[in-house]
Amino acid sequence: QVQLVESGGDLVQPGGSLRLSCTSSPTRFSFYTFAWYRQAPGNERELVAEISATGKTNYGDSVKGRFTITKDNAENTIHLQMNSVKPKDTAVYYCNAKLGPFHSASWGQGTQVTVSS
Repeated sequence: QVQLVESGGDLVQPGGSLRLSCTSSPTRFSFYTFAWYRQAPGNERELVAEISATGKTNYGDSVKGRFTITKDNAENTIHLQMNSVKPKDTAVYYCNAKLGPFHSASWGQGTQVTVSS
């Protein structure tokens, strides 16, 4: 199992920026697809951004152009750069890791992001 730990969640004003981090064990780090999901009260968990083992990225429509997902192979860390945040971005953000179609996904415990004045 992959152990994932999210950090960086905070209270931020609309229009501000945050950088979330997800640290993982180094074993086969480069083989995984990583993703950020989020879940707000009353809503289903939704995909925010993902990055494949080859570096291909995919973003949810609501964050495209504002958020960027990156990998730091040396630090075994996934980042989510959140710019121009909006109140609707308020949610618990979860890190996800998946090795392939025949493997179950691993999840972190989540980090709270609150966008408010």
